[in-house]
Amino acid sequence: MTVLAGIGDEAGPGLAAQVAAIAELGWSAIELRTVDGVPFAELDEAAFDAVAATLAELGLRTVCVDSRIGDWSTSITADFGRDLEELRVLAERCGRLGTRYVRVMSYPNDGLHADEWEHRVLRRMRELAARAEQADLVLLHENCAGWAGTGADRAVRMLEEADSPALRLLFDTGNGIAYGYRSADYLRPLVPHIAHVHIKDGFVGPEGPEWTLPGHGEADVAGCLALLAENGYQGALSIEPHLTLRPHEVEQNTGTADGFIAAGRALEALLAPAGR
Repeated sequence: MTVLAGIGDEAGPGLAAQVAAIAELGWSAIELRTVDGVPFAELDEAAFDAVAATLAELGLRTVCVDSRIGDWSTSITADFGRDLEELRVLAERCGRLGTRYVRVMSYPNDGLHADEWEHRVLRRMRELAARAEQADLVLLHENCAGWAGTGADRAVRMLEEADSPALRLLFDTGNGIAYGYRSADYLRPLVPHIAHVHIKDGFVGPEGPEWTLPGHGEADVAGCLALLAENGYQGALSIEPHLTLRPHEVEQNTGTADGFIAAGRALEALLAPAGR
């Protein structure tokens, strides 16, 4: 049976709220991004020790850790050394948490010519994958910010260039709403490379993307789930509702347990007819 999980900070900033929401759903897995607003790799040792101890005590499995490597907060011209250091820290912490998966993206452009952007991205992703392989990690590239998030063909090109089992793909069902493509069309050629899935749904409103419960929007979450199931997908399904927390926006906002739990129940309802 598919493992159900959720990105904890979508349920609240503190770890207590995050694990309580997972417990309310009756799930046994969590995805970690921030704790008390602090990116996971930036937690001091005492804070990380507390997180690891709490998850171990509760028997919660960590399915993935979401890094800032190559994401919307950086660019292709930013200091690559920061990313390598974050990967080093996460390699140590993922070992203690028992997960090998680290979410990454592929660097928004910063005014470079398209060819130079591509060249630099592919070079960085090769280096990151090589280091991840040495550390026994698997980087999961999300179809979000950056060069390889703009099209399935680029995602495949990135994988071919890296040529490493330490680089695979993370598919987010809702990102097509923000980036202007049909989710199932984007997913279809990439299914063999997908190792992790984020679940969210939404529609394009008058002022841009608006987010709703899985199955209630225009992302065709049900169709994506069916496509994954038809192709034997066995990885986790991790909710990222974005109902109140939208990390890439300037305005301060926080996740809420009510929305997180409602999104989890909506996902369960989508899965129920198929018995997954």
